[in-house]
Amino acid sequence: MSFAVVSSLYPHTRSTVLKESIMTATYTFDVFSSLDGYGSHSGNWGGNWGKQGPEFLNRRLAQYSEEQRMVLGANTFRLFVRLIGPSTGELKELDPVNTRMRSMPTTVVSTTLEGPLDWPDATLVSGDAVDVVARLKEESEVPLRSHGSLSLNRALMAAGLVDRVQVTLFPVITGQTGQAPIFQGAADFDLALIESRTLDGNIQELVYRPTLHV
Repeated sequence: MSFAVVSSLYPHTRSTVLKESIMTATYTFDVFSSLDGYGSHSGNWGGNWGKQGPEFLNRRLAQYSEEQRMVLGANTFRLFVRLIGPSTGELKELDPVNTRMRSMPTTVVSTTLEGPLDWPDATLVSGDAVDVVARLKEESEVPLRSHGSLSLNRALMAAGLVDRVQVTLFPVITGQTGQAPIFQGAADFDLALIESRTLDGNIQELVYRPTLHV
């Protein structure tokens, strides 16, 4: 299952000077990708392009079991609700990873959604994503993580708010069925590789520290 869906929020980029000394919470942009840079597909691949295995699932569960707060845009949040299930009514049968994701404290940044949100522990915040996340980084006592929400995270990267870009690279090329190009329209960045691992023999998890290229 891939949640990497383009959010319509804040497609702009802007130059924002942020003092690192006041940034207490690390922000990770976590995204699934095909080799050709798409976050999802319209084909018959299935969830996670049909490539997930036990090492991948165990790794995801370990990462999401850590104490942290999710940050999502409106479209990705809607997809979460549709695929995982709301907090009321009949819930879908979930694997341990999605069960954990559903229970995490979550901030949803949106100017289109109205509260209360039908999600166990979600806070809806209206406003500019850059301002919202800058404030969260100052105030949060736990790390921040976002999955998908591509436009939102491109804007946050341009503002210098993303500390880590975690790309899980699946061994597929979706030249005909690829959707949601992850970095289309993004600013230019230099990337420093800080972590890498191979899962199930063919999935690559790559973690970078992005720096705006000037």
